[in-house]
Amino acid sequence: MAGACCKCSASLSVIKRSLSVTPRSSTPASRQQIHSSWGRLGERGVHEGRLTTAARPSTLKTAVNNSYRNRHHPHPAFPCFSCQESMSESLRTCYVYLNQTSRSFAAVIQALDGELRHAVCIFYLVLRALDTVEDDMTIPLDRKVPLLTNFHSFLYQPEWRFTGSQEKDRQVLEDFPTISVEFRNLGQEYQDVIADICHRMGVGMAEFLEKKVGSMAEWDKYCHYVAGLVGVGLSQLFSASRLEDPEVGGDTELANSMGLFLQKTNIIRDYLEDQQQSRHFWPQEAWSKFSSGLEDFAEPQHLSAGLSCLNLLVTDALRHVPDVITYLSRLGNQSVFNFCAIPQVMAIATLSACYNNPMVFQGVVKIRKGQAVTLMMQATNMGAVKSIIAQYSQEIVPKVCVSDPSCERTLQMLALIRERSLCVDSVAARTHTHTHTHSNHLSPVYLSAAMLLAALSWQYLTATTTTTTPPGTTDMQGH
Repeated sequence: MAGACCKCSASLSVIKRSLSVTPRSSTPASRQQIHSSWGRLGERGVHEGRLTTAARPSTLKTAVNNSYRNRHHPHPAFPCFSCQESMSESLRTCYVYLNQTSRSFAAVIQALDGELRHAVCIFYLVLRALDTVEDDMTIPLDRKVPLLTNFHSFLYQPEWRFTGSQEKDRQVLEDFPTISVEFRNLGQEYQDVIADICHRMGVGMAEFLEKKVGSMAEWDKYCHYVAGLVGVGLSQLFSASRLEDPEVGGDTELANSMGLFLQKTNIIRDYLEDQQQSRHFWPQEAWSKFSSGLEDFAEPQHLSAGLSCLNLLVTDALRHVPDVITYLSRLGNQSVFNFCAIPQVMAIATLSACYNNPMVFQGVVKIRKGQAVTLMMQATNMGAVKSIIAQYSQEIVPKVCVSDPSCERTLQMLALIRERSLCVDSVAARTHTHTHTHSNHLSPVYLSAAMLLAALSWQYLTATTTTTTPPGTTDMQGH
């Protein structure tokens, strides 16, 4: 089994001491020390479970800019400096690859507690390698299909590697033996989960290689293969680590919804980018109600039809939010809660921004950087997460037009979300008595970790702004 790092304030020390990221862009964006004086910034808003303006972007940017001057750190990113000597060279390399290939999840993965951190790191890299095969359009189908469907078996072949990829993340394929050896060093309970999800995902990816997403049911199926299974696998890893109860890993329906909500939000938001790259993920059953071709929505004369389709898909994505609330309410470990909650609050904010927004067909709709940082800081307890979900879902209400074909269904979903956001159920109450709670009275260590993660994210977002994105914006995953 992979050696677990020390338990001493891991969520804080990993961010404070050891994050150094090489992003996909050429802009340097290493993440270095930010002192613990950040610890209580915005604490009042977190304790009260509501959004505040305490974390002003200008304040965050000033502090991060001071730390950014120290970006030339000689060491790659590792979970905890005090544990480096006990880590194998291959495991250290895996964390380097994690930081090189993940622009947004490297930090939260490394903030997970104990041996779960290593398991999720390897899980991410295995699926990144699988996804790199799927994304590589230079690999012929007759070769790609067996690669995808058999990929799980390569985890047990010490010398297997793939050198025929042209993708930017090809190092995870070319040096796959380094990843697979650490996979085999994990506990059997972790290996079983990772291999099973890898197999099921590879088969699903192969199924959709040559067919477009047709019905709404196929949209759910596609999103299940590429994201829902990730949610299922992560949930099973959480339970296998014993940081979460067995019911978290056993309820695959809720775990699937967590993944579907994120994936559908990405697909909705990325309409124009996908069209420009000849990728089609909006389901035909939806867009064919309003146009003869999905590409028509990019034309000004088809804007009204495009907005109707957009609002239909947003409404469909919103139906997963009640499951998201239930899932998060069951979590007891703080590091797991942060890991799961941050992407979900980013998603609801992004979805709210996309609803009835013509910019979806003209560019990329992204939430502001300062807004993203504030969300990261505050998504540390269930009360705050419910308040965030309630706020952004209710911001959609005044945008709903009575002439919109999905009007009635949209309002019904928003009312349901509001009801679920305001209620205090027994499951949520139970988790507040868990050994590792995420109650409204968070310890200074976890508050400091949240502040640091937000600040580091701000630094990274500032360093990687592209010309295609208006200044001051970011997407739900910090890209």
